[in-house]
Amino acid sequence: MALKRRNKAEAEFSMSSMTDIVFLLLIFFMLTSTVVHPSAIKLLLPQGKTQTSAKPIVRVLIDKDLNHYVSSGNEKERPVTFDEIEPFLQQQVLEEPDMYVALYADETIPFAEVVKVLNIANVNKFKLVIATRPK
Repeated sequence: MALKRRNKAEAEFSMSSMTDIVFLLLIFFMLTSTVVHPSAIKLLLPQGKTQTSAKPIVRVLIDKDLNHYVSSGNEKERPVTFDEIEPFLQQQVLEEPDMYVALYADETIPFAEVVKVLNIANVNKFKLVIATRPK
């Protein structure tokens, strides 16, 4: 007499535990990605030529010969060395804490010269605007 087994063992894999692990990993990476701060320089770019800022603006200019100039308010630009830019900006922020720094750079200068001024603004937490010309 041949007896047949009524309960056959089927080869199945339950995916519910795998999906739990995937969701836990997803939550972990989402939480840790908000903690990481990128080292990028944040810029406040102007939106148009008709917009004006209500806050005082200090200007830093770099011409095609890599000469640096600074001015604040309505005063005329005066030539300075690169090392004098940071103390000038620090003095201006003491007088007006909500100031913006406008950077005017000639399009032919090396990008490294612009980044030097951007680094000064980033280290000192200045609000920086890069001036552009209208098309």
